[in-house]
Amino acid sequence: MASEQLLILLILLATVVFFLWGRWRHDMVAVGALLACVVAGLVPYDTVFTGFSHPAVITVACVLVLSHGLLTSGAVDALTRRLLPAKSGPTLTIFSLTALGALLSAFMNNVGALALLMPVAMQIAGRLSLPPGKVLMPLAFGSILGGTTTLIGTPPNLIVSGLRAEAGLGSFGMFDFTPVGLAITVLGIAFIGLIGWRLVPARSQTDAEGFDTGTYLTEALVTGDSKAAGMKLREIESALEEADAQIIGLVRNDVRVSAPNSGRYVRAGDILIIEAEAETLATALSSLGLVLEEAQHKAEKEEKADTTETAETEGAAAGKEKEKTEEKAPPSDEIVLVELAILPSSGLLGRTPSDIQLRSRFGINLLAVSSQGRRSRARLRTYRFKAGDVLMMHGTPEAIAEFASVASCVPLAERALYIPDRRKAITASLILGLVVIVVTFGLLPAAVAFIAGVLASMALRTVPPRAVYEAIDWPVIVLLGALIPVAGAMQSTGTADLIARILLEQVAQGHAVSALAVVLVVTMTLSDVMNNAATAAVMCPIAIGTATALGVNADAFLMAVAIGASSAFLTPIGHQNNTLILGPGGFRFGDYWRMGLPLEILLVGISIPMLLWVWPL
Repeated sequence: MASEQLLILLILLATVVFFLWGRWRHDMVAVGALLACVVAGLVPYDTVFTGFSHPAVITVACVLVLSHGLLTSGAVDALTRRLLPAKSGPTLTIFSLTALGALLSAFMNNVGALALLMPVAMQIAGRLSLPPGKVLMPLAFGSILGGTTTLIGTPPNLIVSGLRAEAGLGSFGMFDFTPVGLAITVLGIAFIGLIGWRLVPARSQTDAEGFDTGTYLTEALVTGDSKAAGMKLREIESALEEADAQIIGLVRNDVRVSAPNSGRYVRAGDILIIEAEAETLATALSSLGLVLEEAQHKAEKEEKADTTETAETEGAAAGKEKEKTEEKAPPSDEIVLVELAILPSSGLLGRTPSDIQLRSRFGINLLAVSSQGRRSRARLRTYRFKAGDVLMMHGTPEAIAEFASVASCVPLAERALYIPDRRKAITASLILGLVVIVVTFGLLPAAVAFIAGVLASMALRTVPPRAVYEAIDWPVIVLLGALIPVAGAMQSTGTADLIARILLEQVAQGHAVSALAVVLVVTMTLSDVMNNAATAAVMCPIAIGTATALGVNADAFLMAVAIGASSAFLTPIGHQNNTLILGPGGFRFGDYWRMGLPLEILLVGISIPMLLWVWPL
């Protein structure tokens, strides 16, 4: 064994140990491994940062941005309403939810897909009287499986494709992963829906994600093209049940009816007083095409102001007023939702939104109020603020921050809140669809196509420029960028070939099929205890070396790495999705293997024959 090989093995071993230790973040460990390779002379100085410009890294970042657009626009909410059964038993419901998670994960980041559907899963668990974990774990595992079906479904697939190209074998196409990935996903979901969820331990929720503000009261306008127009109140209430929302009042012609007759027909222009949780508010609105009344009022006011100002352009005073209005009406791409809690010392106490002139002074809107169990009979614009109230504010970050400072309010911990926008949802879906088509037909390289998709999203405002960098999971990007040169050092020093020979001679006994199974199982094992992208980067050179030593097609081995790296079902640390459900599901470290182990055994049994069939040796 050469000294260079010994050095890279020691660095690799130390990296794995630090990954398992978990004291430092994965990106810190990866950067440390890269620097160690540089100091040891294993990675040339002029190639230290080449990993950050690698097409796989760029594509991962772009996928995260496009996923953010699908999230905030409400595109996934619309898909959820159409595909999930409204009323069914636990088996069919869990199967449908898991399948939906897998479908979304094929075309967007699987962590994002899980985050989108977690509130839905919690609602379903409540409706079915099941512990949250019984629904959350199947959803998490299904979203992991779905990522194996396409090139962009999960970072390991992109890493495998990129390292294949660096080895001179070319990159994989968008749907080259689909035959094997779809087979394991379909059968895996079938197992989860029929048997798997029953194996999940029934745990009580110990650490719910986020915080509890209680329910919000908000005013939703029934527009002319809303589904609610012409419906009876009881029909609307039935539709809102899925979002755990209820109607507590109706405003017609500025007259509020606190307990409207359930048989009353709702007309365009009516305002519904809705009580809902913050997380489900968007679902409640989008299900019936409702619009938050305050936001609509602002838009109409600005449109009217613009028209009036245009008609009065002859006067200098009108020009100045227009300039002032434009300053108060910032670009739509800067608009955010923020929750503010009113402190006991606040100057808002006892005052109303009309009193403090939220729109004219600060350029922001009050969309909803959570009043700690107290149900107000007043309209939002006449509601008198109390200490401890939580306000859902709509405006620019700067304007909301200014208001919070002046009014002695404090922002709550950030959580994903958004208002569905049908136009943006359609636009975001079309952008992603066009990018997938371009990549599928090879019109542009994947990285270039996805960068173009990000630029289109920014130009069309489906992803605000401010949110682009916030949407990227930078620790993952740093992890990938740092480990790619390390993987290159393993190959250039011959270490990957050395490990491959050991596996081939000592474990597989020179049999290609056995070697393929060994690569798959070893990758699965590593992925259960370390980051899946890091696992793929470490195992790809070994897979290529093993195939070369056997004189067989390397694609089957690379695909085995892709599948194995995405098959992290035994621990809460193997995949971010497993970690996300740890608290909300009330799980312990040893709970995952109960469903995860039989699932991994099933995947091995399916993967080997499918790999040999689709990618013959």
